[in-house]
Amino acid sequence: MAVENETRAEPTEGLKYGRVLLKISGEALAGEKGFGIDPPVVDRLTDEIRGVHQMGVALGLVVGGGNIVRGTIASQRGMDRVNADYMGMLATIINAMALQDMLERKGVETRVMTAIRMEELAEPYIRRRALRHLEKGRVVLFAGGTGNPYFSTDTAAVLRAIEMESDVIIKATKVPGIYTADPETNPDATFIPSISFHEVVRRELGVMDAPAVSLCKDNGLPIIVLNLSQSGAVAAAIRGEEVGTLVS
Repeated sequence: MAVENETRAEPTEGLKYGRVLLKISGEALAGEKGFGIDPPVVDRLTDEIRGVHQMGVALGLVVGGGNIVRGTIASQRGMDRVNADYMGMLATIINAMALQDMLERKGVETRVMTAIRMEELAEPYIRRRALRHLEKGRVVLFAGGTGNPYFSTDTAAVLRAIEMESDVIIKATKVPGIYTADPETNPDATFIPSISFHEVVRRELGVMDAPAVSLCKDNGLPIIVLNLSQSGAVAAAIRGEEVGTLVS
């Protein structure tokens, strides 16, 4: 049954960031299963997204495809790299459609825009049209990566954030922020509350790939890395609270 679209609130005073690009890994949609799309997990994720949208934030989303196909891993196992990357791009479109379906069931008006043309499923990415969707209060899901092989969805997310004139890019992960090492494998890893772009690249901390971090540095776009499973973390970061790690 169709749900009437909600009316987005006007931007709330006191928000630090009024326009946000949220990057979600494809693995986040799989939950504990590790592969595919887990509807209860998507339900919880879209509750968080809906809450941010209701704050009056202009919100764009980029979701990875690693829960279905990760191009770099497929190529390492013998598949042609270009074909593997295109398969990964298609996986991001599947994930974007899953998020769109659940969001619209909850009354959030959305648009999926793809870097690879497939008009029967989604709109082709056109910057001016995407900006207009944001101005009208729609959540825009950018899918299909950059449309080119050899570029990660991190790079695609940063590129879209810059094109959409976003105030910040929030990368949602499975850990509370950036650590000196992988906290899941190294118990001595220590949390880093803030760090410079230069140090992220120099220390190879793995926040994003180097081209994505360099794009952020060159365009003065801050990155916040936080734990998506922490309820309300994204909203808190947008309000300017000290959540996760700030890269600037």
